[in-house]
Amino acid sequence: MGKNTDFSDHNFVGLTADQVKERLLKNGFNELPKVKSGGFIQQVAGIFKEPMFLLLIICGTLYMFLGDIQEGFMLLGFVFFIMGIEFYQERKTGKALEALKELATPNVLVIRNGEEIKISCRELVEGDLVIFSEGERVPADGILLHSINLQVDESLLTGESVPVRKIESDGTKTIAVTGGDDTPFVFSGTMVIQGNGAAQVTKTGIETEIGKIGKALGDTKEEVTHLKIELNSLVKRLTLIGAILCLIIVVVYFITRGSLLNGFLAGLTLAMAVIPEEFPVILTVFMALGAWRISKRRVLTRKSSAIETLGSATVLCSDKTGTLTQNKMAVCTLYNKTSFFDVSKKNGFPEDFHEIIEYVILSSQTNPNDPMEKAICKIGEEYLQNTEHMHHDWSMVREYPLTREQMAMSRVYVNEASGLYTIAAKGAPETIFDLCHLPDTSIYEAAIQEMASNGLRVLGVARAKIKKELLPDIQHDFEFEFVGLIGLSDPIRPEVKDAIQECYKAGIRVIMITGDYPVTAQNIGKKIGLKDYDQCMIGPEVESMSVEELSKRIGHINIFARVVPEQKLKIVNALKLKGEIVAMTGDGVNDAPALKAAHIGIAMGERGTDVAREASSLILTDDNFSSIVGAIRLGRRIFDNLQKAFGYVFAIHVPIAGLSMIPIFFADAPLLLFPMHVAFLELIIDPACSVIFESEKEEKNVMNRPPRGTKGKFFGGGKIVMTCMQGVSILLVVLAVYFTSLYLGYAEEEVRTMCFITLIISNLMTIQTNRSWESTIFQIFATPNKSFKWIVSLALVLLTAVITIPFLGGLFSFTLLGTSEILISVGAGFLSIVWFEIYKAHNNRKRIQKIA
Repeated sequence: MGKNTDFSDHNFVGLTADQVKERLLKNGFNELPKVKSGGFIQQVAGIFKEPMFLLLIICGTLYMFLGDIQEGFMLLGFVFFIMGIEFYQERKTGKALEALKELATPNVLVIRNGEEIKISCRELVEGDLVIFSEGERVPADGILLHSINLQVDESLLTGESVPVRKIESDGTKTIAVTGGDDTPFVFSGTMVIQGNGAAQVTKTGIETEIGKIGKALGDTKEEVTHLKIELNSLVKRLTLIGAILCLIIVVVYFITRGSLLNGFLAGLTLAMAVIPEEFPVILTVFMALGAWRISKRRVLTRKSSAIETLGSATVLCSDKTGTLTQNKMAVCTLYNKTSFFDVSKKNGFPEDFHEIIEYVILSSQTNPNDPMEKAICKIGEEYLQNTEHMHHDWSMVREYPLTREQMAMSRVYVNEASGLYTIAAKGAPETIFDLCHLPDTSIYEAAIQEMASNGLRVLGVARAKIKKELLPDIQHDFEFEFVGLIGLSDPIRPEVKDAIQECYKAGIRVIMITGDYPVTAQNIGKKIGLKDYDQCMIGPEVESMSVEELSKRIGHINIFARVVPEQKLKIVNALKLKGEIVAMTGDGVNDAPALKAAHIGIAMGERGTDVAREASSLILTDDNFSSIVGAIRLGRRIFDNLQKAFGYVFAIHVPIAGLSMIPIFFADAPLLLFPMHVAFLELIIDPACSVIFESEKEEKNVMNRPPRGTKGKFFGGGKIVMTCMQGVSILLVVLAVYFTSLYLGYAEEEVRTMCFITLIISNLMTIQTNRSWESTIFQIFATPNKSFKWIVSLALVLLTAVITIPFLGGLFSFTLLGTSEILISVGAGFLSIVWFEIYKAHNNRKRIQKIA
């Protein structure tokens, strides 16, 4: 029925723009001091704690100790170069997170210059007139000027879980204290549990009660996701393996070559090759930039675990109004107990139907925000303006709000001239019938069915008149008379039908949950292309069943009608019991438990309450169903690209580790890789895994495959074996170049240079082939990725520099090569990915045959 925030009877004017500007300059924004993120020194300290940087510093120190000053400084130079990359990534990540925080800043309704406007909470100043409703947080400390049935949860300040009752101020100046009933004070951060009110702001920011005790709202601890736990475990295991191999290499080197310090250098080189220090960077960058990318699709991420889960969603439960439909109501049909009138035909407006509009307007807000009440008021302005049916001179004295038990709302007016009290009510037809104590409703129920079958939302309208001033506690105690029915249409969003078909292709089941009649819901279901739209379950059925019973019956039910918010929780739990991964939308206070219980709770940004938003994982800023589907598509892309990035890291670390270790077991064979070579490779690996793969477009079939299972590991044994095979392929190719060139009598520096060129080209080609596990290398080359071009160009420039500039060549123990040696090395690098391209082509052929 909409939020009850009607303050038209009060001459509230509020502050002027100049007053607001002056107070903002004097007192600052309405926000608590932010917890400062780590500055430059903290970032440097964090980077130096990472194993790779510690190893580089140790290696550089050892080189200097051995008298190789230039090599030592070279390695320390790499430390600062890689540190620059880390800073860039942190800065990019930080900017993305800050942008998200700005988008997620809540808005508040205020009265300024006599008009109701929405502003950011941080722009509130002392003296502002702020309006709040059920389910919203109070944005600043204030004193109540108007309230209706207002109860507030102040447990954040008092620790008392029982809501306290609030009353309007009588003008007496008293000290504002938290807790206790019947006080006119409201406090920042507390939650409106019932009713609504208007308050004048008395304190903002650090001066509020919550500011004094230093509690920051909205700042949640960083959650440790399932993926992060899995990766941390993997990194620990690989670090242990690296430490063991390092010790083995030191011992073997000392036995075969007799130098302990050089053995330490060789061991540290292997440790650098084995430890996948890129993993934490990849995860941080992907999650932050992923949340930023999703926000561009009008979906804000409150919990990073939602990004992980998006690609696994198997069921998407959506509200109808405002999500599947446009939430732009229009009055279409009226029923006056005997006949129908089609308003849309514009054939005048018969007197017999005036009374329905008269009383439905009286039961609505004077200046409504709710689309349904806007449509009702619009029809009154269009047809009943300047008639006896419009009562601008009547004063509202009481409002009976809609509740779960009583799905109707009533407003009581007094005519000062006659002293007569008039009560107007609107709500669910069955509730209105109950209020009117109708003995037989079969005729009216048939009328409801006819209206609902046309996809209309149906409301009942009733009236009552009394002379006494003493009003009952509940609206059921009035002697109501049934006036008629009003049917409203809400156009379906044009993009919804395609979005639902996209869900079905992606293996995602769509369930519509609504408070409308079954016939209305099924009509909408048919129009938007829902499967099994002819089957429907109503709220009372859901209520009567246990979760286990519902789980057995829910199999092919995709429409739930006449559902109240509390029943959503049972639907979510029943689906979860069937093993589904559930995404659920919601906007009201009572939706919060279902949003919390769902794997992915999605709150409405435009019409959602603060309670719903705080219980959710995602916030839909435009309340549009297709935005959810877009977020799922992006979630799948992020997950795919994460796997590609981690796969690449696995693949490239295998040859680096192998080339660091294998030559040591041959006493006369020259070593291939020193610490500076591994550091050089890190210059490619770090930005490749966190920048190239993060910006890669989704696979063509990303929404044509079933959801990813959640029980399996993110990077299971099969994936690890496949990526390690890519690494082994590179290792074998480089070793082939290594042993062949030794056999042909090339000098040590020539052998190392040829092998390093092969390794770098193999590395770049591995990045390229892993950009897609479905497209061929030629198709990938035709798909632009700006990051890849920049990093490849940088890698080739640096490689050319260390080979052709004598000073750098000396530091890397390289030498100039002839054209034929360079071409052989480059060709070998390209050869390393041939088998994987054959594997992808084979898989594509199998996929095509399956479809055929």
